Amino acid sequence: MSHFEPAERKKAKLRLGLTGPSGSGKTLSALKIASGLGGTIAMIDTENSSGELYAGQGIEFAHCNLEPPYTPARYIELIREAETSGFAVIIIDSLSHCWAGDGGVLDMKDAVSQSGRAQNSYVAWRTITPQHNALVEAMLRSPKHIIATMRSKTAYELVENDKGKKAPKKIGMAPVQREGMDYEFTVVFDLSHNHYADASKDRTSLFDGVPFIPTEETGRTLLDWLLAGKDSGPSQAEIDDIQGRELLEAAGTIEELGEAWKALTPAQRRKLGLVKDQLKTALTEAV
Repeated sequence: MSHFEPAERKKAKLRLGLTGPSGSGKTLSALKIASGLGGTIAMIDTENSSGELYAGQGIEFAHCNLEPPYTPARYIELIREAETSGFAVIIIDSLSHCWAGDGGVLDMKDAVSQSGRAQNSYVAWRTITPQHNALVEAMLRSPKHIIATMRSKTAYELVENDKGKKAPKKIGMAPVQREGMDYEFTVVFDLSHNHYADASKDRTSLFDGVPFIPTEETGRTLLDWLLAGKDSGPSQAEIDDIQGRELLEAAGTIEELGEAWKALTPAQRRKLGLVKDQLKTALTEAV
């Protein structure tokens, strides 16, 4: 029996990267695209609550200010909280702090090196890289849309000049993030100072070679593409939620509801606490 089957594009969740220098409009673009995707929005803000400056401008979103240290584990914790809270879109603004911010991956690597636990840089990275990989996995495996902003900086490379010597040459802008991070996203938009976006990576082929200003329509266009694939069925987490809800709703008495609640996993309890309270109220009133 063959392990290979005909390839089919399935429905998916968005993995969008937004890169750009300060003032290019990364946060507002993320909010507009998230609004176009539909559903509730959660923002993880590492920019001193600057995301809240956009509250009251027609886009509703929940906000969480993440302060140092910007470790991968703290990002993962908030992604999980947003997932279990039922948000449809998670904005990470910005992902750069996890790499180069106070207490981020580069600081973590230096701390390991200076502590004497690593004889060289390679050993230090071998200790820290799995923690950053765990954050990437949390983003890729999330059952929600993920939009991550990343700061850009001027990038250089060493080239040989007319005198035969190596000299730095400006080659454009690069995100403040681990090299190759752009491979993890479905689409990456590079934003300029005048707020125009250019797709440096686009698996959808919707934005090739046409600079534009991101709007809610951008989100709706992406959503249409994401939903055009074959239905891959509910995730295991969604199946667990359905089964847990059915178990609670089958209870006919307060005692049975209590027993059903004990049978749930901790994750199911976090998600279905409101359902349990509503059922308890209904059963109490029925008596």
